Amino acid sequence: MIFTALGLPGAVVLDPEPRRDERGFFARTWSRSEFASHGLDPRIEECSVSFSPRRGTLRGMHYQAAPWAEAKLVRCTAGAIHDVIIDLRPGSATYTRWQAVELTAANRRMLFVPEGFAHGFLTLTDDTEVFYQIS
Repeated sequence: MIFTALGLPGAVVLDPEPRRDERGFFARTWSRSEFASHGLDPRIEECSVSFSPRRGTLRGMHYQAAPWAEAKLVRCTAGAIHDVIIDLRPGSATYTRWQAVELTAANRRMLFVPEGFAHGFLTLTDDTEVFYQIS
């Protein structure tokens, strides 16, 4: 996986590194040791999926305060989303700053959303599905 830090500390875009052959490809999308080596929370306590049949569906901004704060790994498995995160960590040098990333089934990018961030997205296509791995 290729880890690309965003302008908000702890927020990272991940790109799988496909290993291709005549059958197609294989790519890792999560590794406890790789996440930990990049300083990211490697815990996964639950996984969720959301489906939106209509383009233009807005979901968010969602935020969980301590002690229920969650880190999330977000991936669009069908369709496309305009994904937005906001740093809501009091005392953070980037407090209230936001960042947007386009996640699509075609680009297979993932977004790591640290604890203390709000998260939401707008669907860009009909029949969009988003998969979450949550700490």
